[in-house]
Parts: sequence; structure tokens; C-alpha cells
Amino acid sequence: MRRMKTSKARVQKNAFFKHPSFKRVAIAVGIFLLFIYINNSSYLTKDRDGNGGPFLVAHRGLGQTFSMEGIDGDTCTAERIFEPEHPYLENTIPSMEAAFEAGADQVELDIRPTKDGQFAVFHDWTLDCRTDGSGEPKEYTMAELKQLDIGYGYTADNGKTYPFRGQGIGLMPSLAEVFDHFPGEAFLIHIKSNEAEEGVQLARFLANLSEMERENITVYGGDEPVAAFKELLPEVAVMSKATMKSCLIPYLAAGWSGYIPSACEKTLLLIPEKYAPWLWGWPNKFLTRMETVGTQVVIVAGGGRWSEGYDTVEDLERLPKDFRGGIWTNRIDRIAPEFQNNQKVEE
Repeated sequence: MRRMKTSKARVQKNAFFKHPSFKRVAIAVGIFLLFIYINNSSYLTKDRDGNGGPFLVAHRGLGQTFSMEGIDGDTCTAERIFEPEHPYLENTIPSMEAAFEAGADQVELDIRPTKDGQFAVFHDWTLDCRTDGSGEPKEYTMAELKQLDIGYGYTADNGKTYPFRGQGIGLMPSLAEVFDHFPGEAFLIHIKSNEAEEGVQLARFLANLSEMERENITVYGGDEPVAAFKELLPEVAVMSKATMKSCLIPYLAAGWSGYIPSACEKTLLLIPEKYAPWLWGWPNKFLTRMETVGTQVVIVAGGGRWSEGYDTVEDLERLPKDFRGGIWTNRIDRIAPEFQNNQKVEE
């Protein structure tokens, strides 16, 4: 009896799979999956860049790098730098000159408001780590900040020696000085706070530039200042956590169809390496889609918590083959020559 029941169940199961309705559903599902695959495949995407190279973003220009192991928001990174291989300090005009000369397409820099209504180009919340000053930059005028030694706190041997002490006096630039020194160059400006007023202040400052000059500027930072900035200067591309979510969440839901959310238009996407493969069409189809709506895509190493970059030749091996998007790096001097050499070989 049990054998008869089992045999009957098998017959019913086989009949179900042979039923015309099942076949139609299976064919429809197969066509749908094939459509998703083809529609998000990078294989048929044409070369997006005439010169065949990616877009290189030099984080803070060319500065001293450090171990990322065990750092948190309060870590003084100047106290844990690697043995210096070059003389440049981050966020300075010499470091930006070196970055552009090495092959950077864009330089990222950090800004802090000053007591006299300017913006100082400086990364840290306080002056205590890197400089011989103390307190926040906003407690000083720009002229007073110029008196500080921004190389004071750097050490590669736990304080036995300070190789840049005495060499950083006068090197903290104002944002105005940067633009005066690099007319026509591309910059990614990082608002380091979540104060809306800083976004307003930056928008008013950039409004004095020409429309052509503003085309080379992108702004990112906290939700509040970026929203305030965008309201005053909507033509400038921006990024914050809020803009990233408003773009990528609906894209993850429907991007398989080729749909590009309006929130993705003319913005910046800093995509952590860890999550990039989950994006529909990654890499080339995704990059092409975002390019058509005026959005810059830059891949950042790691999981996105810290500003990790592709800083060695070995790091570049983790990128998709023939990657044509933006690449975030702290060592443009090491990375740019690799792409320049590849272009020479292709020529």
C-alpha cells in the first residue's frame, strides 16, 4: 500500500511539472531572469572613457599615511604615521600641487570655519593632534592659524622623533587661497561638521565664483550642512548619508530594470568596496547609468567607515578589470603612474 501511494505521488508530481501552465510560468521566469542578466551585464557596455583611464581622487592631496588598525574617531593619526617617504603634509597647497602633478583628476580637502568668517583647510576637529596649538579652529582667525606649525605632532616612532616639526609654520591655507592658487582644477570639499550654517557659509562663498569654476566643485559632508548648501546652490553636485540613501535604496529595489531614481541625478556616490558588487550592473553598467544623469561614482576601499584608499599597486588588483570609475587614494604618487604606464602600453 505504501509503495502504491508513493508511486501515485510521483505520478502527480511529474504531471504537475508537465502541465502546460507550469511550462509557461517556467519560460516566463527564465525570460525575466535572462532580461535582468542582460540588462545589468557589463560585458556589452562600451568603453566609457576615451582615454581608457579611471578618475583619480587624491584624498587630502598627498599626505602622510598611517595604520588603520584599531583607530576610532578620537585617534590622533599624526602620532602613528608610517616612516615618511615624501615631504608633504595633507591639506596644504604643496601637497595639492604634488597630487595634481602626480596625476590626480580631483583633490579632496577638508574645511573648518574660522573666527573671522573664513574657511581654513584642515581636517581635525581640534588643533591639538597635529599642531602646536589647542582648541578648535573656529576659535582663531585665519591669520592666527597661519602662525601654527601643522607638522608639529607627526611621529613615526612613538614620539622619539618628529620629522616635520618646525616645517609646517604658515602651511595651513584658507579655502580662498586654494582656489586662487589652482584656477580651473577640480576639488571635492568636505564639510567636517553637521552644522547647517556651515553649508550656508560655503554656498555664499562659492556663489562668488564663476559658473565655470563651480562646475569643477563637488561638496559632501553631514546631512544638515549639505541640505542647506544644496538649497542655495542646487547646480553643484553634493553627497551626504541622506542623499546616498535616497538614491541607492530605491535603486537597489528597482535598478535591475534600468530605472534610475531622480535622487541619483547630479550627485556624488562614494561607494565602499565591500558593498559595490551588490549594485545592479556593477561595475560598468552602473557607472554608465550614473554618468548619464551627471553623477560621479568613486569607489572607496574597505567598508566605508573610514576614508581608506587604494594606496598600493596590490590594492588595485582588487578592482574590477578595466575599471573606469573614480578611485579614492591616499597615495596618488603610487597609483597614478600605474594607469599612466598602462595607457602607454595601449598606445
